Order: sequence, then structure tokens, then C-alpha cells
Amino acid sequence: MDTQGAMSGATPPHENRPTSVETILALNRMGVFDWDLDQNLLHLDSAARDVLELPPDEYEMRPQSLHAYFPPAEVSRLDLLTSQAIKEGRNSFGAYFRVRTTEGGTRWSHVQAYIRRIEDGRPHRIVGILRDATDELQHSTDRLSLEATESGVSAVLGDTTAALATARSVRDVLDVLESPGVLSRLDATSLGLGLVEGDHLRIIAERRDADQPSDASLTKLDADLPMSEVVRTMQPVYIGSGEEFAERYPRLWPYVEPEGVDSAVCLPLVAHARVIGALGLLYRGRHDFDAHERTLLNAMSSSVAQSLQRATLFDQGRKLAEDLQRFMLPHSIPRLAGVRTAVSYRPARQLGEIGGDWYDVIPLPGGRVAIVIGDVQGHDTHAAAVMGQLRIVLRAYAAEGHPATTVMARASAFLADLDTERFATCLYAEIDPSTGWLRLVRAGHLDPLLMRGDGECRPLPVAGSLPLGLLHLGPLDYRETALELAVGETVLLYTDGLVERPGGDIEEGVQALADSVPLGPSDLDRLADWLVESPRVTSGEDDIAVLLLRREPPVNPQVGRRLHQYIAPGDMEALSGVRHMVRDATRAWRADQFTEEIVLTTHELATNALLHTEEGVTVTVRLLGGADRRLRIEVADRSTRQPKLLEAEEWHRTGRGMLLVDRLADRWGVESRGAGKCVWCEFDSP
Repeated sequence: MDTQGAMSGATPPHENRPTSVETILALNRMGVFDWDLDQNLLHLDSAARDVLELPPDEYEMRPQSLHAYFPPAEVSRLDLLTSQAIKEGRNSFGAYFRVRTTEGGTRWSHVQAYIRRIEDGRPHRIVGILRDATDELQHSTDRLSLEATESGVSAVLGDTTAALATARSVRDVLDVLESPGVLSRLDATSLGLGLVEGDHLRIIAERRDADQPSDASLTKLDADLPMSEVVRTMQPVYIGSGEEFAERYPRLWPYVEPEGVDSAVCLPLVAHARVIGALGLLYRGRHDFDAHERTLLNAMSSSVAQSLQRATLFDQGRKLAEDLQRFMLPHSIPRLAGVRTAVSYRPARQLGEIGGDWYDVIPLPGGRVAIVIGDVQGHDTHAAAVMGQLRIVLRAYAAEGHPATTVMARASAFLADLDTERFATCLYAEIDPSTGWLRLVRAGHLDPLLMRGDGECRPLPVAGSLPLGLLHLGPLDYRETALELAVGETVLLYTDGLVERPGGDIEEGVQALADSVPLGPSDLDRLADWLVESPRVTSGEDDIAVLLLRREPPVNPQVGRRLHQYIAPGDMEALSGVRHMVRDATRAWRADQFTEEIVLTTHELATNALLHTEEGVTVTVRLLGGADRRLRIEVADRSTRQPKLLEAEEWHRTGRGMLLVDRLADRWGVESRGAGKCVWCEFDSP
């Protein structure tokens, strides 16, 4: 066998069969492609993939996936050449271009393509041949000429791309195109821009006049207007005089003639071989569009089309992010007696930045109200999904009537058990509008602000704990801070996007916020919106949530009643007087059906406090009004040591007190009060 002949691809003498087309193409380093424009799928045979040096099994059949294998200038130039061929109605085109090599350099290739169209002239497929042209252009003067031509086109594209480089949204693209610098460079008076929406063309930029046609902003693609025509035909329209304008578009001419416009150009905007809109330019005076200017305009329209396509995707992504985030938040805030609440939310202004900020207002039994604000780590759909689940479970725990510390502990355990690595900061507050008693629990979140009735605003220090989801913490690991909110006072909860600045100190941001609050509107809803849209908030890199709560005069005021008794350090004898005080109070307030439970609970709390502190203890009995009456026991001391809830198997003579409290009371908790604490419990009374 002639091994050398077989290796070189020569046909052995005894074989008379013709060589297959595939073999001929492969031996000449040529491959074929078929670009389905309707589905935007680019089929490459194995030889064509070899010409482009595509890694095996990595090609996704999408034209965009090839961009990484071309120098950036080549991507723009090939897109421009393809768009020009389609616009000009040609059936074929060819071009030399460079591809990246696996060694990091570049080499020359050539494409010869045929455009297949359907009956109405719309391009349907582009088929052709790719071949290696490295040897062909290695030392030819054609290569030098090509590089010179490429340099000129690249300069045009470079200038256009530079002007649109910072355009991220469609509005940004319009701002660039409508700027005096772009219009003066093109010697144009004004421009119009339309985007295809189904079988209509929506005009998003144009000179607006009251006498324009009523359908000027949304026209059908079959309308007798230049933009509709270029979208249908994908061919540019050049109008060099007023007479030509009036003859071709008599319906539009009366509206542009008074402006002194008598020449125009309208260009289809084609990106990846698909028309996405049209660009129109109006001129004063007769205008001759020579070959050089037409090349410039075609280059600019290609750059605008690519920018608009990116901008449209950006706007769609941002709207999707905003809609998803807003769907996760409460659709409405309930109106509750005794308090006024207001919320505002602003999503991040970056593409894909779906944040984890949330807020909620939760009606509780007995006329109480819970407010919560939080921020899940991250800015993606995962953060939004975690936020939605966390908001729901936290609302459920609160609605069950659990103390604030228990609500936070259970929410943290839920997040820790969730199949996620995210944590969340949170600030939870519960208020009784009838008494103004406000209890707050903070988990890694920023302190709230307190605005007094006279307008003074300052940070409100709240005892802090770890963010939710980091560890399995119990109710005693979350400390409460309590205060009495006066009528007219407002508490402001917010997320860090309101005060954080790149490179800035967050404490300075908090103080700047506190200084600005009194300058805002007095109406709570307007104040919430004013805060998130203030010029002080400029970065837009993070989403922002704001929640305001103001205590208002109760509709049916009820004067809360309370009794106090102080017990000196170590004075166990005084416990008898405390028991008598509690019995008298329950009878006077008609809660005597719970007398023994309340007395026993008070005794255990007071005994526990006396045993674990060297200073005195204050016992307070309160009757809380509202829709459901509650009797509240508070035992305050100067110790910061937290009580411990033991398990049943850990019982001993001095360790069962908090377990009894937990079993007998409807709810209980611990509040931080300066240098000490207050252990409290409540009994619901019919």
C-alpha cells in the first residue's frame, strides 16, 4: 500500500471513485456553515470548527458564543458587513477576517456567504464557506490594503462606540444620540428612533409637535412612513430634497416642512442579522449622501443597533429585578389604630441587582403591632428567594403571639436550617399603641432613629445580637431594648443602602441621615419617599427599604394602671408583700381567675433576681389596655446576667423558676435597660 500517498490525501491509482466533497473541503481547510436567522442558530460542520479553532464540544450553536474567538474589532466589522449586505439587498458577500489562535496570536480566514430570502424579501438563512486564508494573505499587498481599510472603518466604529460606551439603558442611548456633539458631527438637525414591538414600531425619540399624526408614537410596520418602510425592507432610505420628501411621503411632509427640513436619511437598525428598529436623521437644506457619508451612517447605525440591543436587555433585566423584588414585599400596609406607618422601597439601579431588603407591618393580638425590616446577604435571585421565605416565617411566628426574642430566635433557626449559606440582618419592634410601650430586638442590623415630637432626630441604641442564620440561638441570646414611645414620636427603620457610601464611614452616613430627617416633609408617606429619593442618596448600588412608625393618640384612650414595690438586696421577707400586692391587683382588675398562676410566677421571678444580684429589685404589676386586656409582671434589677431556661431533666431545687414561668405565662422575655435588665411576663385576661 502507498502509505505516503494515503497520508498526503492522493487518490491511489486503482481507485477511480471521485473524492467526496467533505474530504475536498477538509483537505483545503474549508468548512461550511448554515445560519438560521429565524432561530438565531449557526450550524458549523467539523471542518468549519477547525478553521475557527473551536475547542471540541464547547460550541453552543449561537453566533454570540463565537465572539471570544475573534478580536473585538473583527466582531464589529463582520456584523457591519453582514448588516450592510442585508440592507442593500445583496444576495452574497465575502470578507477576510482574523481569528484568535490557540497560541494567543491571530491568523487570517475568509468567509463567502449567500443570503437566502423568502418571498417578501426578508432574509431567512445565510449559508456559505469558511476557509483558512493565512497563506494566501501572508505576503500579499491585498493584506496591506485590507488592514488600511480596516483601520478606517475601525476608527469610525471606535468613535461611535466611545460615544455609546457608557450607555447602559435605552434612556442612556437616547441621551448620547440627542447630545449636540453627535448631531453636530453628523450635521443633522434632529433625529428619530423607533424600536420594533411585534407588528408595530414604537417611536421613543423624535421632535414632538402638537400637530403630528396621532399615531406617531406607535405605528404599524405596514404604514407609509420612512421608519416603517426601512424596517419592512431592511433597506436604508435617502431623501436628498424637499421635492423628493413630499413625493415619497406626502402624509409626513406637512409636519417637517415648517421646520425647514427638506432632506433626511432613515436607516434600519440591525443586530445579529435581525432588525430591531430604525434611526432617522433630518437635515436642513439639500443634502447629497456620497459613498463616504453612507459608509459612516451605516457604521453608526450598526453601533447604535448593538448598543440598543444591550440597553434593551439591561432595561428588561432591571424591570424583572424590580418586579420580582416588589412581588416579594407586602402589597399593602394595614392601617392600625393608635399608630401610623409608612414604607418606601427603591431597588438597586444596577442590572441584575435583585436585593434582599424587606419590610413588614404585622397586626398582633390585643391591638399590638409588630414592624420589621431586614436585609438578606447578597444581590441576586437567591437572596430574593431567601428573603421571601424569611419574611413569611417571621410574620407567622409574630402572628402566633410569641415574644419578640422568640420570634427572632425561631427565624434565625429557620434560616440556619435552610439549604443556603446566606445570613440576614434584622430589626424587629413590637408596640402596644395603648401604652406606647415599644420593645426592640436587633440582629446585626443598624440601630433605628428616633424622631421626637419637636423634630429632634437621633440614633436609638438597641442591644444587638448576631445576624439571623449564623448560629442556632435561643430567645435568651436575643436581648430586648424597651422604651415608652410618646404620642407624636416616630421611629425610623432602614437598610444600609440609605447610609452607606463607597469609601465613606457608615456612622457619618447615619448621622447625616439623622440631620436630614427633620428637613423632610411632615407627612409620613411623603417623608418615606423623600428619604429614598433624596439627592443625598446618590450611589444606587444597593437597594433601599425604609419603614416609619409614628404613635398617634388612641381613638379610645385607656389609662394603664400599675403598681410598684421595691425589694432591698437579700430581703427575702419582702416577697410576702409582693405576693399580697399581686393578689390585690388581680382582684381589683378582675383577673382573679389567674391569681395563683400570677402570684407563683411573680414569686419565682423575684426570687431568681434576688439570688443572682447584690442590689435591690423592683417589681411592677401593670394592667395593659386595648382590645385584649393583659396583666404584665416586670422584675427589674441591676444585673446583666441572663436567666436560663432549663430542660425538664435538669430540674433541681433552685433551677426550675424560669421553666415554671415559661409554662404558666402566655409570653415572657428579657429587656435590656441600661446597666441592668428587666424580666417580664404577660397573662391574657378576658
